[in-house]
Amino acid sequence: MDVNLARTFLIVAETGSFVDAAKKLNITQSTVSARIKGLEELLGRPLFTRSKTGADLTGAGELFQKHALAMVRVWQQAQLQVSLADQHPEHISVGAPLSLWSGFLMKWIAGLRIQIPGIAVSATAGASAALSQRLIEGTLDIAVMYRPSPPPGLTIEHLFDEEFVLVSSSKVGARRAATDYLLVDWGSDFVQDHATAFPEHANPAISLDLGPMGLDYLLTNECSGYFPARMVRKLISRGVLREPKRSRKFIYPVYMVYPETRNEEAYEPILRGLRRAATKLA
Repeated sequence: MDVNLARTFLIVAETGSFVDAAKKLNITQSTVSARIKGLEELLGRPLFTRSKTGADLTGAGELFQKHALAMVRVWQQAQLQVSLADQHPEHISVGAPLSLWSGFLMKWIAGLRIQIPGIAVSATAGASAALSQRLIEGTLDIAVMYRPSPPPGLTIEHLFDEEFVLVSSSKVGARRAATDYLLVDWGSDFVQDHATAFPEHANPAISLDLGPMGLDYLLTNECSGYFPARMVRKLISRGVLREPKRSRKFIYPVYMVYPETRNEEAYEPILRGLRRAATKLA
C-alpha cells in the first residue's frame, strides 16, 4: 500500500477535516478525497463519517489508525537507515523514559560510538506501552524501561534496580511551607505509588512532567522532591542537596527489552555494552 495513503489518513484524522488536511499536505481537497476513497476500497470499510462540520473516524477508522501510524513509522525508519547507509553501515534505534536517558543511556551512547565508530544511533523518549508497541512495529531495536510487560516475541533482561530518594535543597531546620514540595512525574507506576504513600501531596503546588529537568528547579528553589539516587548522589555528597533521614524510598527494576529473533552478531556487542553500563551504576 502507498504510504501516502496512510499519511493522508492520519492527517485527516488529526485535523478532522478534508479541507484542513489538504492545506496541511499542500495538495488539493480532491486529491485527499481520492486517497481516502482508494484506501477505503482497499480495506473494504468506510474510515470516516463525512458531514458539513468535518470528518469523524468510524469504528473501522479507529482500528486502522494505529496500523497507519505503524506503517508511516516503519517507512520513516527505512528512509533513515537507507540514507545513513553510506556513512554509517550500522544503525540502532533505542527508546527509554526520560529519567533513564539522563546520567545513564546518554553515557552509554557515547561509549557505544567509541566501541563501534561506524554506528548511527536514533534515540527517543516515551512511556513503556508506547516503546513496547514500537518494538513490535520494528521501529525500535532496543527499549530500556521500568517494569515492562511486553507481548510474546520480545526478550526481557534485568539491568539494575532504580532507587528514587527524597532530596531537599532547603536548609536544615528551615520552616516547611505547603509550596515547597516538587512532584516529578517519573512514570505511571511511580505516580500511583507516590499517591498511595503521600496522599497529602495529591495536589502539589508544583508538578512537573519533565523528568530530569525537574532537578534544575530543585537546585534553584528551596524545595524537596523524589529523584533517582544515581542522579543526585554526587550533589548529596557535596552538600548541595540533603537526603532527609528515614524518608521513604521507591525502588523499580530496570530492564532492557529486545526482539527474540534478531541478528545475534550485530546485537550482542551492543547488549554487552548496556550490561557494563548498568554494572557501573551499582
